[in-house]
Amino acid sequence: MRQRRKQARPSELSAAALELFVEKGFAATRLDEIAGRAGVSKGTLYLYFDSKEALFTAVIRDGILPLIEAAEAQLSGMLDDPEGMLRAILFAWWDNVGATALGGIPKVMIAEAMNFPDVARFYHENVIQRGRRLVETALKTGIDQGRFRPINIEQTASLFFVPAMHVAVWRNSLAFCEVCQQDPREFLENFLEIFLRGLRATEKGIPE
Repeated sequence: MRQRRKQARPSELSAAALELFVEKGFAATRLDEIAGRAGVSKGTLYLYFDSKEALFTAVIRDGILPLIEAAEAQLSGMLDDPEGMLRAILFAWWDNVGATALGGIPKVMIAEAMNFPDVARFYHENVIQRGRRLVETALKTGIDQGRFRPINIEQTASLFFVPAMHVAVWRNSLAFCEVCQQDPREFLENFLEIFLRGLRATEKGIPE
């Protein structure tokens, strides 16, 4: 039991760090608070992580990167269905990131990226850029197959993630102000329908 507990501590510490980063902000969170939230001493925390930056890296490495790798593997078998690829990307992100504790990370990055450039750069290179490449692959596939009209792929890939980021940030900030909470999946379904209608080469009013 002691060995299992020791093996679980890094994930418990990174989970506690994520909670506090979202609640208080990256700069305001102290290492002793993270240790306390995880139920260990500050000395125990230092056995696994030497800084908040290392904890944040662990959150991304252990929580998000496996999801991106799984999406990359899944989409490699969907090249005959570019619309399905876009749907899979959007809702895999929402179900596994946006709707979980990990969904608070965009809020932290937007608020504090300029103050912690190394942390922001790690997130941008390992999460944003890889996610954008998945969308770009789906868009290029659709264009090459004649299913999507020619568009600026880079700009459109960036646009694709904006509604999902909005919902994630809203959920971790101003959502408590709403008396009737909107359903995030319905919101994203509505966005995806509009987005795909704009992409389709055969959509009424859009030349083939």
